[in-house]
Amino acid sequence: MAAVPPVCDFGWPAVDSRLPSVDGETLSILDQAGPNGLVIAFICNHCPYVKAVITRIVRDAQDLSSAGVGFVAISSNDANAYPQDSFANMKLFAKQHGFTFPYLYDEDQSVARAYNAACTPDFFGFNKDLKLQYRGRLDASRKEAGEPDLRRDLYLAMLQVAQTGNGPQDQIASIGCSIKWKDAA
Repeated sequence: MAAVPPVCDFGWPAVDSRLPSVDGETLSILDQAGPNGLVIAFICNHCPYVKAVITRIVRDAQDLSSAGVGFVAISSNDANAYPQDSFANMKLFAKQHGFTFPYLYDEDQSVARAYNAACTPDFFGFNKDLKLQYRGRLDASRKEAGEPDLRRDLYLAMLQVAQTGNGPQDQIASIGCSIKWKDAA
């Protein structure tokens, strides 16, 4: 089922946590920030919205690194109910798509809850002070990748954040599959 996150809560502070990475390390989320900001992307392996744009996510993460913006992806889906999103499959997904950024596993879903993540993909763009400046879409793609020349919303917004510290006032929310929450114990 498709989900749409709320609009950007400008100035909301990033929340840190230490999570296991597909490279075998345990990493701090906020340690992935560059000198000009950080993008935190909630994704997963099986979502058709993510699969449609994963090459664009990897491209934009690489391009943003040149602007001093760090990038980290987090999977928070219930892997018991969705085995395609298991940690072992996260490792394969990252390798298959040439991730140049950390891919972290939020097994207990505490980070997704702290961020109020709604869908995959769900992008949070922070300035150098780690204050939220962007919560919008990657581009106009949906379950299928859009045309190659689509406006790169996330990339352009984060370039603005890197240069000015402020995100655009007009943002279009991402859309994707809802986070697959575990049943409450």
